[in-house]
Order: sequence, then C-alpha cells, then structure tokens
Amino acid sequence: MRTVESSKRDIISMNTNILVVDDDPQVRRLCRLTLEDPGFLVAEASNGKEALAAIKKMPFGLVVLDLCMPDMDGIEFLMTLRAELPKHKIIVMSGFMQGAMLRAAQHLGGAAALAKPFSPDSLLSLVDEVLAANSPVSSPV
Repeated sequence: MRTVESSKRDIISMNTNILVVDDDPQVRRLCRLTLEDPGFLVAEASNGKEALAAIKKMPFGLVVLDLCMPDMDGIEFLMTLRAELPKHKIIVMSGFMQGAMLRAAQHLGGAAALAKPFSPDSLLSLVDEVLAANSPVSSPV
C-alpha cells in the first residue's frame, strides 16, 4: 500500500537531480545508492571544483555537501555557489567539523546539516524534508 509520503517522494524524485559532493568514495556511494532507490537522479563530485563544473553542465535541485575536502572545501564551495546560484538547496555534512562549523555552514546558506556517520534513513528523511520545503534557502550574510 502506497502512503501519501511515498507518493509525494515519487513526484519529487522524478523531478530532482541531486549532486553528492564528498572526497570519500564510500560516502558518495552510500548516498547515491540511498537516493537512487526512491528514484532520485544522482551525480557525484569529489571536491568543490568538480561540483562547480557539474552544476554548470546540469541543473540540480539539491546538493549534499561535505565540508572537509581537498582542493575546494565545502565552505568555499558553499560561498561560491551562493554568490553565483543562490537558490540551490544544500545539505551540509561532516564527520570532523561538527557543532559550530555545521551551524556556520547553515548560516552561510545550507538548508540543513547532517553529522557523519549517518544512517541511510536519516539521509533520506532529511532530503525529503529539504526538498518539501517551499521556501528558498537564504543568501549568505
């Protein structure tokens, strides 16, 4: 039996491309498999530079972003994206920079924060919550 929640997710997932940005291939794989199962289209990038290049080629309804990465870290990527494309919804995540740093990333425009390690269910629940929100993400302060 389909629930209202699963029907709503089906509609959202059919129209939503998600970019997962993390330097750890296992985390990217976990996110991709978790998000593809309900029907989201998922692309991956291993750092902020790759993510910016991907966003210029394809529209994404959501970015799931690690804060601690080489080349261009999550905070730098977040600030660059907010300056260029301020309406992207972003979930920030980190296993090292928890607490104050995750809150700071949210203040800079992240719609939500996720501490690592996380379960597939908590990722999917947060993605549903962020995508269901009608209000645009705030611009950097």
